[in-house]
Amino acid sequence: MSKEEKRQLGNQVLEMFDHAYSNYMEHAYPADELMPLTCRGRVRGQEPSRGDVDDALGKFSLTLIDTLDTLVVLNKTKEFEEAVKKVIKDVNLDNDIVVSVFETNIRVLGGLLGGHSVAIMLKEKGEYMQWYNGELLHMAKELGYKLLPAFNTTSGLPYPRVNLKFGVRHPEARTGTETDTCTACAGTLILEFAALSRFTGTSIFEEYARKALDFIWEKRQRSSNLVGVTINIHTGDWVRKDSGVGAGIDSYYEYLLKAYVLLGDDSFLERFNTHYDAIMRYISQPPLLLDVHIHKPMLNARTWMDSLLAFFPGLQVLKGDIRPAIETHEMLYQVIKKHNFLPEAFTTDFRVHWAQHPLRPEFAESTYFLYKATGDPYYLEVGKTLIENLNKYARVPCGFAAMKDVRTGSHEDRMDSFFLAEMFKYLYLLFADKEDMIFDIEDYIFTTEAHLLPLWLSTTNQTISKKNTTTEYTELDDSNFDWTCPNTQILFPNDPMFAQSIREPLKNVVDKSCPRGVSRVEESLGSGPKPPLRARDFMASNPEHLEILKKMGVSLIHLKDGRVQLVQHAVQTRGFVATIKPYNGCSEITNPEAVKEKIALMQRGQCMFAEKARNIQKAGAIGGIVIDDNEGSSSDTAPLFQMAGDGKNTDDITIPMLFLFNKEGNIILDAIREYEAVEVLLSDKAKDRDLEVENMDQKSAENDSHKQNSEEDTSASQDVGAVSEEPEEGESSDVPDPDSLSPAHADSDSVSVSNQDSSVPGADGAGAAEPACAPGDSRPQEHSGTQPSSKVSWDNKAQPMESILADWNEDIEAFEMMEKDEL
Repeated sequence: MSKEEKRQLGNQVLEMFDHAYSNYMEHAYPADELMPLTCRGRVRGQEPSRGDVDDALGKFSLTLIDTLDTLVVLNKTKEFEEAVKKVIKDVNLDNDIVVSVFETNIRVLGGLLGGHSVAIMLKEKGEYMQWYNGELLHMAKELGYKLLPAFNTTSGLPYPRVNLKFGVRHPEARTGTETDTCTACAGTLILEFAALSRFTGTSIFEEYARKALDFIWEKRQRSSNLVGVTINIHTGDWVRKDSGVGAGIDSYYEYLLKAYVLLGDDSFLERFNTHYDAIMRYISQPPLLLDVHIHKPMLNARTWMDSLLAFFPGLQVLKGDIRPAIETHEMLYQVIKKHNFLPEAFTTDFRVHWAQHPLRPEFAESTYFLYKATGDPYYLEVGKTLIENLNKYARVPCGFAAMKDVRTGSHEDRMDSFFLAEMFKYLYLLFADKEDMIFDIEDYIFTTEAHLLPLWLSTTNQTISKKNTTTEYTELDDSNFDWTCPNTQILFPNDPMFAQSIREPLKNVVDKSCPRGVSRVEESLGSGPKPPLRARDFMASNPEHLEILKKMGVSLIHLKDGRVQLVQHAVQTRGFVATIKPYNGCSEITNPEAVKEKIALMQRGQCMFAEKARNIQKAGAIGGIVIDDNEGSSSDTAPLFQMAGDGKNTDDITIPMLFLFNKEGNIILDAIREYEAVEVLLSDKAKDRDLEVENMDQKSAENDSHKQNSEEDTSASQDVGAVSEEPEEGESSDVPDPDSLSPAHADSDSVSVSNQDSSVPGADGAGAAEPACAPGDSRPQEHSGTQPSSKVSWDNKAQPMESILADWNEDIEAFEMMEKDEL
């Protein structure tokens, strides 16, 4: 890219900033944020609540404070001087309003400190801000004291919210009852609080922030060295035990490394390197970064990634680990090229999981740092794409509007303060040359909100002892500390194509839906036939995987916390039974007229189960029951086993198959001998039996044939939590082998089909759920065709109606949750 084109793009960024900033000042100020579609300010309490998102709003002109140091970076010193005067004159921090401690810290406290940092720099230069006397710092100190009541906990972790006027747990505070906070919320304070202490000489702020970091470090999972997403602020117990580098944890890791850079305390670097080693060991699956369980770090906790992890390549640059930074950044860029913006969340096969995009700046941040580290002009082209997409898809007459859905291009009436604080700052710095800046950006460190804090703070007002009180660091090999201070001359010696060689294999990663290399499981399998679908590899957006679940009678529900719930339904197959000839079912059926539209009875042995299934399916059967040929066998004594295939693909088999031991099979055979026509219902629960039979007469009139499989929601919902949750000992987390047909188990009182009858062979990678449960409660049910009102009861234990209704209510609640589940 030519120098002239860089200059033009830099000017374009300035024009875009002017468009957003001037519209905020004209239509929104002194409100916290601009609503760009309706051209008015967003005032908390006057607009419909958006839940936790509104906790960032405190009636303190949020966008203006958040934008202060951006004005200086973009050489708008006159506008900066006017903005500072407005903040000093108009902003009130003593509002009776509950705000997020985390958001207020990074946006408002950080914005005031960043504004103070560049204000004193300009004053020293002698041209601007000569009147300035630390007014922004005084406001920052006032705000710091208003945040301190949140730290009144035994652990030192702050409450997630605080009332600016009344603090926490005051009768009028309307907060202080929370028990949980996110790791990033409690661990992203040290830069701002330490800077406030160093600027003012008041050590209490840095002390409180250090105590919170110390507590999180002590509570890390010791075997994996990972931290969870949510922690109890009183007990220190992990509430959400999944771990990643995205939402809920992201800036905790960022602040450990940057605290070392700003404060010079080696303990922060040691902690970061310990965590980083665990991240690269468990979470990093290049180019993906997938959440895992802190106690079972080899087990993925999600099949999707959130957009906040886009900051991580930039942090890896600061760490000096360039290769994985290039890989992950390239993957993210491919997603952007596919959807124009980075969706709030996307799956491992790069489909949209959450479609919103609130104009987040994290990807632009990583692009800037990678360009600084490599000098590769490719990243200038990436920045150009970001500019073009913003102007083409997000620009509106009154600013820039967040994307409500990246797939449709619809907008949301929202322009968050971080868009002005970060996006334009990083984009301008990407295209600016050193001579374009009025100060040296290398003298400052960026906070997570891109506010500037001067590096000279490391030697100012050092009131905190650097003595390390936590010495339990993991012994790491020397390679973990390579390139901690990256030098492009060393990292890329005489090889300007180094970064391109890393990107090249990933350039079509999204289009080819080939998101990663060989997985840990695949490494052990090697080449050969396609392995069965493992639970850890299941992707909620993969239609093939969902089809497998559907054929197993399982539906999928997304929960609000990101987990996936599987609900198994009673796939009921009802039909009259008929004995086939030959009875073993190992050759072509000779009595197809007797088997057609019926459930075929056959004997085990002499051929594979798959061959039996194909033969009866060809004869027109709607299902099959294989009865054990081992005389006297029973589920009471015989172990569970899985009906095996014949080593071939079973996609052609579409009917359900059930295995019964000899004792249970004889119940059906005896009934056939007693009644000429016997109808069997394969149901998920024994409780369904009586209800179904009571309605048999009216249903028979509606159904001329009994070949349809009715799927009902009166089933037991099985909350499996995350799909990839590790099974207990003796269970299988795998979707079974393609060759398997169905597990089976029965006892003397019932025929279990709770998992079995819902499995339909034929889907690639799954024919049924593997046996991982004790005997079920349900069984085939029969009644005479000539005496429809009579029924055969195989147990005398009546199911209380209250119990039935309670189970139904559980299912209803599960589906209501699915309907209410908002992105």
